[in-house]
Amino acid sequence: MFATGSSLIEVWDVDRSEPVANLTWGADTINTVRMNQTEVNVLASSGTDRSVVLYDLRTSSALAKVVMKLSTNAIAWNPMEAFVFAAASEDHNVYTFDMRRMDHAVNVLRDHVSAVMDVDYSPTGHELVSGGYDRTVRLWDAARGHSRDIYHSKRMQRVFCVRYTQDNAYVLSGSDDSNVRLWRARASQRMGAKSNRERATIEYADKLKDRYKHVPDVRRVLRQRNVPTAIKRASQTKHDMLASRKRKEENERKHAKPGSKPRVPERQKAILGTTSK
Repeated sequence: MFATGSSLIEVWDVDRSEPVANLTWGADTINTVRMNQTEVNVLASSGTDRSVVLYDLRTSSALAKVVMKLSTNAIAWNPMEAFVFAAASEDHNVYTFDMRRMDHAVNVLRDHVSAVMDVDYSPTGHELVSGGYDRTVRLWDAARGHSRDIYHSKRMQRVFCVRYTQDNAYVLSGSDDSNVRLWRARASQRMGAKSNRERATIEYADKLKDRYKHVPDVRRVLRQRNVPTAIKRASQTKHDMLASRKRKEENERKHAKPGSKPRVPERQKAILGTTSK
């Protein structure tokens, strides 16, 4: 089975010429539809009304709906954790959700400086790849909030599609310059056959980096990435804007009636409301 989206979601059987189910809940246009490859009866969609909706194909009905501040461009299901999915948002962030509790995000991945256009999980479920309107491809640890690597090139334009290969070794990206690019999932990893001595040397170096990763100088070297000047400037501008916004909120809270302006967790700020059926 597969699903398509337009003004409504149509679920198809490859052996039939007519859809086996029609699904809709509020949105005028469906931006993206993604079926869960583990829980095969669950489907997620996002629409122009800034909503992310979950459907149960067994009853042809909606399960839950979450409305975001900005629209969602892409959805990806975790292949190892059937209830977890990621949403690429127009607000420069990637949000991971647990479908059992949609009132807050499990994690917020926030390093892009423009809209995130696509996201995909690795086959292991421990990492993600995202592509953005800022012309970069970023790799993430699913449990952390910042990207572990960033890929870019002078010729690459806005990235609209990213995918992991099934061997977890490469990442594919499709961009606005009509090119598909192949990247290593680990930039420093050597491809091809390795001798036992080379393999032991690599493992030893990895253990050293993991052991001393909390030392400031080592941490700085591990996190340092060369990025285009435009991305660096945009990142600094975004950092200043967020800091200014936090200062404004704190000043308003200081001069407001106690309890009238409660602090909202970062994982809830982008969510306007949730509905369950």
